[in-house]
Amino acid sequence: MVIEPVVDGALTLSPDDLRELYASRRFLDETTRRNLGLERCFQVYYKDPLVAAENPGLEIDKKFFVPWEPNIGDGPTSARFAVVDYDSTTNKLEEPARWDSDAKIFRDPKERPVDATIKQSAQFRQVSTWAIVQNTLNYFEGPSGLGRRISWTFEGNRLLIVPNAGYGANAYYDRQSHSLQFYYFDDSDGQRVRTCLSSDIVNHEFAHALLDGIRPYYLEAVSPQTGAFHEFLGDLTAILMSLRNTSFRQALAERTGGLLDSKSGGELLSSVAAEFGRAVGNQEYLRSGANQAKLSRYKDEMEVHALSTVLTGTMFDILVSFTKQYLDRERADGKKLSPKQALAFTVPRMQIIAIQSLDLLPPVEVTFNDYARAVLRNLLIADPGDPRGYRKMIAGAFLTREILTQEEVNELLEPAGLYDRMPGDIAHDPAVIASSRAEAYRYLDDNRDDLYIPHSVDIIVDEVFTAKKMVGRGLFMPKQVILQYLWREDMVLEGERFGPYDGQTTSLLCGATMVLDENGSMLSWARKPGSEPSAKAVAGKEKIDAGNKPNGEEARALSEWEAGKERRAAYLGALARRIDEGMVGEELAGPEGMVGALTPPLIAREAGGQVRFELSPHFHIHDDKVEDKSDVNDHYDPSLRGLRWRTSS
Repeated sequence: MVIEPVVDGALTLSPDDLRELYASRRFLDETTRRNLGLERCFQVYYKDPLVAAENPGLEIDKKFFVPWEPNIGDGPTSARFAVVDYDSTTNKLEEPARWDSDAKIFRDPKERPVDATIKQSAQFRQVSTWAIVQNTLNYFEGPSGLGRRISWTFEGNRLLIVPNAGYGANAYYDRQSHSLQFYYFDDSDGQRVRTCLSSDIVNHEFAHALLDGIRPYYLEAVSPQTGAFHEFLGDLTAILMSLRNTSFRQALAERTGGLLDSKSGGELLSSVAAEFGRAVGNQEYLRSGANQAKLSRYKDEMEVHALSTVLTGTMFDILVSFTKQYLDRERADGKKLSPKQALAFTVPRMQIIAIQSLDLLPPVEVTFNDYARAVLRNLLIADPGDPRGYRKMIAGAFLTREILTQEEVNELLEPAGLYDRMPGDIAHDPAVIASSRAEAYRYLDDNRDDLYIPHSVDIIVDEVFTAKKMVGRGLFMPKQVILQYLWREDMVLEGERFGPYDGQTTSLLCGATMVLDENGSMLSWARKPGSEPSAKAVAGKEKIDAGNKPNGEEARALSEWEAGKERRAAYLGALARRIDEGMVGEELAGPEGMVGALTPPLIAREAGGQVRFELSPHFHIHDDKVEDKSDVNDHYDPSLRGLRWRTSS
């Protein structure tokens, strides 16, 4: 292996040697990967141009590292992303940034390196947007995160990135066009605001694409909390990715002393999309994690951005608490950790808590309570002894925000076995289950009675895969097998409350996510039951009707049945309310196809002779509710009679 002198902190290796090291990259730590050139340095805004202008030292991050891969190309293009810089307003396709494979940098059409010296150029916007999503995907897929690859929810392996999609105050992820769309607009002072230059906005919108890949059936939900969970994960991702940045973390430590809930700079981390918020709403930021919102305040809230602040605030409280714990911790030499060190320790801890838990969520209709349970369960799996009492601290945060009740907290913190026996009387090898959807289906079908699955339904194996997750430096959990399955329960909509959909058939999604270890022990089983009874529930009901007592398994099946009937009633109630408030309609396609148009929060689609209700495919950055009809822009059409949505067009 020939190693040439160090250039910009990275060793210069021959192409063949770099490929050989790339194949072994998972065995190398972050510092080694950077020194060997397996992570390349690009330049992006720490937050956005407004934060850069108002915070000297926090302008452009010149040490923003992105994993290198062999087939990076012009655009930029990589294995999972392709930048298409098409402006639908001007009908212009910009020249792409050109990849110099020898120097391993991007160049503009004038052959200049793409960096902050040409930050006004289209090529800087292309490269910085691409670099941010590359970095964030690595964060989610890494061993301290999900420990596995994430598939997009559409056909194909590349998500399109459109950094300047057209004129408008918005940005969104769109499953239909396989893209992230970032718009630009002029503020009241005539200054151009480009959403693609906000790291917060790019991360927020990309998190929608990630969650859609992880749990695609969340799109088909009418529960406000499911839509709010999408918005929560977007805002939390923006906050965590800021904190992961070493230079930003150091500046934050200096300003706050590690006390992230202090006024002396804490909002620099907790606030999301400062430039956008000031431009469109005359506020210091779009949303903030530093809030005191409780769930009871939003019990009747249907607007998902507002509702999401409860869960974002909870996780920000947990982040603050972890940092304070690390500040109080002594090092081996007896000294306390510095604020910079405390924040550095918090980053991987929050990754384990916030991101790993996503694999434990049910495959359909997530609630904040589901996420709280997943967080606490994942921490129990990752650290069963919990010597520092993390689970109690986290449970307290969810209790304060009214996401968990005191009874639930007591139940979740009660000492219990870590493993349960894998459900089912007909044994299947977890490795075989993980080998294909067909094998997973055979396990599910063979054991319907023990899994509370009615015999009348067709089981859909959404996904089955393995994951290898890290719980600390060099410490891995046993390999996990994660199985997501669901089924549809047909429902006829009856009554005036369903408006134009009265008499039509729709379906309630039911199912579960099961997490097994490689030995066949069940680590987690998050279920969403239906209102149709399983065989054991029927047997239990027959015993009760005959004046007899059901056995334990039948009693559990009856409880599952009751929970399913409650889910069905809640679904129909939420759907009726959304119809009554004018929040359900058809998608109105734009003439360009790739850009957004006027779209309601809930889309009604025809599929297989049924009507299915889905969250809008345009997960966009801000609250589009029109509060004051006298102060609206030209997107508002009085003929729509106050419909509560509008997106960029």
